[in-house]
Amino acid sequence: MTTLELKLNLPDRLAQDAAQMGLLDPDSLQTMLREAVRSRRIAQLALARQRVAEAGIPPMSLDEIQEEVDAERAERRNKSAS
Repeated sequence: MTTLELKLNLPDRLAQDAAQMGLLDPDSLQTMLREAVRSRRIAQLALARQRVAEAGIPPMSLDEIQEEVDAERAERRNKSAS
């Protein structure tokens, strides 16, 4: 686990409201950060899907994806064995 010590400057009213709501305690901050990270990852995935669709790349089945993964792993094993 990583421990962060931050100095955060907030407007007084916002800091008071957040403190009263319990938003500044470590568990709440961790929850908010998890939600923010998840939200950004979803947005990045949506953008990637849009780019793939715009590029006209046909979707792959799960079996096709697994074949690609297996081929890449085999290639890496062959390179490291050489």
